[in-house]
Amino acid sequence: MGQSYPQSTERDARGKEVLGGDDIARSLTRIAYEIIERNKGARGLVIAGIPTRGEYLARRLIERIKEVSGEQADLAIIDTTMFRDDLHRHPIRTPHPSSIPAGGIDARVVVLVDDVLYTGRTIKAALDALGSLGRADSVQLAILVDRGHRELPIRPDFVGKNLPTSREETVKILLTETDGKDAVILGGHS
Repeated sequence: MGQSYPQSTERDARGKEVLGGDDIARSLTRIAYEIIERNKGARGLVIAGIPTRGEYLARRLIERIKEVSGEQADLAIIDTTMFRDDLHRHPIRTPHPSSIPAGGIDARVVVLVDDVLYTGRTIKAALDALGSLGRADSVQLAILVDRGHRELPIRPDFVGKNLPTSREETVKILLTETDGKDAVILGGHS
């Protein structure tokens, strides 16, 4: 007799949801409080998102920081495309325009924001891109999910969720702005 296997479900195909919308909202609120505490307020801060999802998370952090502190941080968008060390492997990338506040980033605290920290190579590219735009007083790093497996000595200052994974597992971030809902999905082996 042949074995019976359970049929695959949509949930099985896309993975396990490890953070839902409420969890992401709480993580961003906590990160906003930590940023304010570490920097003694938000005056003069530049919150710099890395496209695509890092940009939306940066915008949300700016909102949360204003709600909590009453102070407005500035937004920057830092495109890493031309600063990546893997362009030879993945040459087809669509650059997104970088933008910085009118007053620039010189002598200001910049908080880089991205969705997932994995090898650290995107953050290195973001630091290189940031350096081409000005000289920040200091740079801090806020990440929604830190999954480990660093290839470079980069450590986040603010983390929504530490999610230890194997290299074969996938982590997918869904955001309302790009995907219609907020969630962090841990997928099976790739």
